[in-house]
Amino acid sequence: MFEDLRDLYNATIVERGRRPLHMHRLDPFDATARGDNPMCGDRVQVWVKYGEDGRIADTGFDARGCEISKASADLMVEAVAGRTQTETKRLFEAFRDMAQTGKCPDCAELEPLRPLASVHEYPSRVKCATLPWVALIAALNGEGKTSSE
Repeated sequence: MFEDLRDLYNATIVERGRRPLHMHRLDPFDATARGDNPMCGDRVQVWVKYGEDGRIADTGFDARGCEISKASADLMVEAVAGRTQTETKRLFEAFRDMAQTGKCPDCAELEPLRPLASVHEYPSRVKCATLPWVALIAALNGEGKTSSE
């Protein structure tokens, strides 16, 4: 489904991985968690600030690792802005499915994350793409640390 545009969006992964727009620590923040991928050494810390309505008002991250994990974190920040915890968890499930298969049941919702659809062709890289999300979900659940394993 997304394969026709794979080459075009690889440029997005490279750009967002090298020069993330949202890589910064939030202060103050309401929730945080760190995610580690022991297989490749990727590490990401995610910070979340909630609005008065309980929706995600701001998210920031710090990452050490490959361009895929940094690009995924950067695109994730934009994708979850204004969402509730439930909506964010549902989006993560859909994103994880897309990262594993390259397909999406609701492509409109996943449009901002479309550049990462091609990671399904490289199974060892799926954990790189999902690591920031795993950390975000851990933060939303009040956990401090998680792993991609």
